[in-house]
Amino acid sequence: MASKSLIILLCVVASVWCTYTNKYDNINYEEVVSNEKLLNKYADCILDRGRCTAEAKELKEHLKEAIENGCKECTEKQKEGTNYVIRYLIENKRNLWEELCAKFDPDGKWRKHYEEEAKAKGIKIP
Repeated sequence: MASKSLIILLCVVASVWCTYTNKYDNINYEEVVSNEKLLNKYADCILDRGRCTAEAKELKEHLKEAIENGCKECTEKQKEGTNYVIRYLIENKRNLWEELCAKFDPDGKWRKHYEEEAKAKGIKIP
């Protein structure tokens, strides 16, 4: 259960996470981000530094598209999870947040695009 939990993790990048299934909607986001080993395992997959579980691979495959389309295909639960994880990473794992941004948003285009939306949700994108 915990390993499936981190599928949400790297919604990190621009405040979006997308999948075309709802099978991960019951993830405990707090458990995911508070488990350093699990968080790092998913981050390594997403950042091409390590092996991927099936769940992490699915997330990785949809992440860029989700960023570009505003998470149009995401369920409400996934959007809530995305906001939680992004806030957590910005506030507690800034280095990981910056690595993800460098990979998925190197010119800052999506940060700027989502800045007002994030601000309305109480998330300050650095």
